[in-house]
Amino acid sequence: MKKLHAIVAITLPMLMLLTLAPAGYAAAATIKLTYSIFFPPSHGQCQAAVAWAEEIGKRTNGSVEIQVFPAGTLTKAKQCYDGVVNGISDIGMSVFAYTRGRFPVMEALDLPLGYPSGLVATRTANAFYAKFQPKELSQVKLLYLHAHGPGLLHTKGPVQTMTDLQGMKIRSTGLSAKIVEKLGGVPVAMPQPSTYEALQKGVVEGTFGPIEVLKGWKQGEVIKSTTDCKSVGYTTAMFVVMNRSKWEQLPADVQKVFTEVSQEWIDVHGRTWDKNDEEGLAFTLSLGNQVIPLSDAESAKWKGAVQPIIDNYVQSANGKGLAGDDFIETLNGLIAR
Repeated sequence: MKKLHAIVAITLPMLMLLTLAPAGYAAAATIKLTYSIFFPPSHGQCQAAVAWAEEIGKRTNGSVEIQVFPAGTLTKAKQCYDGVVNGISDIGMSVFAYTRGRFPVMEALDLPLGYPSGLVATRTANAFYAKFQPKELSQVKLLYLHAHGPGLLHTKGPVQTMTDLQGMKIRSTGLSAKIVEKLGGVPVAMPQPSTYEALQKGVVEGTFGPIEVLKGWKQGEVIKSTTDCKSVGYTTAMFVVMNRSKWEQLPADVQKVFTEVSQEWIDVHGRTWDKNDEEGLAFTLSLGNQVIPLSDAESAKWKGAVQPIIDNYVQSANGKGLAGDDFIETLNGLIAR
């Protein structure tokens, strides 16, 4: 009898452990994800993304590990979205404008509507998506958006008027290329990682972008002048998306953490853009470069010159059965608010 009790005492706990082992293992298993980013590691937006990934790990008690691949080392900027769709990376951050025409609704965000700051642009982008939720992003799980402060003109020589800009080759992407055309320049499409060398070698004579690029991408070293043209201040909307299958495989509590942290990081990125703009301005001035404000009369000319871009977008969107008028009215209201 004593021997039987001893066998039961040993066997019963072992059976309980075997019964509980699969569930315990599943709970303890680490979810490992990859995150492709085109920004270099030193850039503020890459650092904000790394902090987001670390916060996800922290709030899931280490059950989620996100490995960040910066500087396009996993997928290049133009291939990032498809890389997420096809599972090359689990998460990706890049720019809608790098695949022009693919995201007709989201392209409205990039129009020269006079964005005053990165925080306003970023909040506007997320509120716009929340309202319209376009089907063009249905292949992925959108985590959040962010967008830079007003795009300005940075050139190797001073530009004070539209006349000065005539015929100049200007690096631009997406809708900013149309801005260059309307202002009389010659748009040259290329992603940010290629711009420094293009400016250095004279392939282009200038670039359109937020002033943060002068430090974040070191472009202040290869330009001499910035034209402060906020009256045509456009932004460039950027996505943080996740492979839909990977998202659906996440436990509900983990999805909740992703959603909560992503909502918080909207303002983290917006404020980072503004901080980076301040640093970009200080950096370019420290190199002896100049910032040229447009006169009121010249500013009005620039604004009038680019208005057809907005009008044409509305007409084109309406022609595709999209609510072009509503998009612009919504964006203007969000920016003002």
